[in-house]
Amino acid sequence: MGRIGNRPRARRDLIEIWRYVAEDNEIAADQLLDRIDGVLTMLGGRPFAGRERSELADGLRSFPVGNYVLFYLPIENGIELVRVLSRYLDIATDDFDN
Repeated sequence: MGRIGNRPRARRDLIEIWRYVAEDNEIAADQLLDRIDGVLTMLGGRPFAGRERSELADGLRSFPVGNYVLFYLPIENGIELVRVLSRYLDIATDDFDN
């Protein structure tokens, strides 16, 4: 199993997603984050499984989870989660400014 790091913005994204979903259903919010955790674990071991997204940022990759897209960077022995965004958004390079 690979290492999984999270940038501060990715942690905030996950909190905001949980709060949004939990407004209607806390169980569904917990299940969504569990599903995201499962995909992150898989990506930690297979960091190149996601789609290359170099048009957004150097080395960036993405992987869909339900209505969300995980954006991450492969790192030595794992991944670093950069953002978690709705698949319905128009994603731009500005979304990946530090």
